[in-house]
Amino acid sequence: MIKRQKLMGIVASVVLAGVGTILLMTYVRGAEHKATQGETRVGVLVATEGIPLGTRAEEIGGRVKTESVPAKVAAQGAIADLGLVAGQVTSVDLIPGEQLVQGRFATAAEVGKVTVPPGSLEVTVLLNVVQAAGGKVRVGDSVGVLVSFEDPTTTHLFLQKVPVTGVRTEGGEPVTSEPEAAGPVGNLLVTLALDGPSVERVVFGAEHGHLWLAEQPTNSDEGGTKLQTRAEMDL
Repeated sequence: MIKRQKLMGIVASVVLAGVGTILLMTYVRGAEHKATQGETRVGVLVATEGIPLGTRAEEIGGRVKTESVPAKVAAQGAIADLGLVAGQVTSVDLIPGEQLVQGRFATAAEVGKVTVPPGSLEVTVLLNVVQAAGGKVRVGDSVGVLVSFEDPTTTHLFLQKVPVTGVRTEGGEPVTSEPEAAGPVGNLLVTLALDGPSVERVVFGAEHGHLWLAEQPTNSDEGGTKLQTRAEMDL
């Protein structure tokens, strides 16, 4: 009889402990709910996977999600729209769960690194500063590539929105200053990221004609471009 009473006592203790735990959890959840009631909430972008340094803002849309958080826990400079950092790249490696903030983005020239689009080939061409958009071309820019031939005399914008992955002086020194600063002089070695057929066309144009680069932001309009000949220029 005594053993039975002890057993019942133990069972009752376990039950009471379980009930106590449930009540405590319910209380904590209720307290948390009350604590956040009435707080201002804001939307922030959060990384869902690791994002390497030098990744373009336009390439990370599938690696982030929007979360609603209390304003007091939103990181300083947190963003909810990638448009705020359009044209920039990540200046550090981002880790899963990290809020995206403007301070972790910069121009590719400032970062000194740009991600080469998957599957691309890189080719380097030697241009004088005039042909390289007046020496304003920088790593991370998007450019249009024109070629002019003398026989027959033609000019055409044959590639558009090509990523620039490297800019060096003819001596091999990286060109990283902002375009507003004093630009480089002499010739430049400009590296472009392209698919295979486009690499062939660039090399052919460099060998047998004259290449020119035009600054070409991703929102530029190229409507109406066509092969230009002497006949087309005789207005």
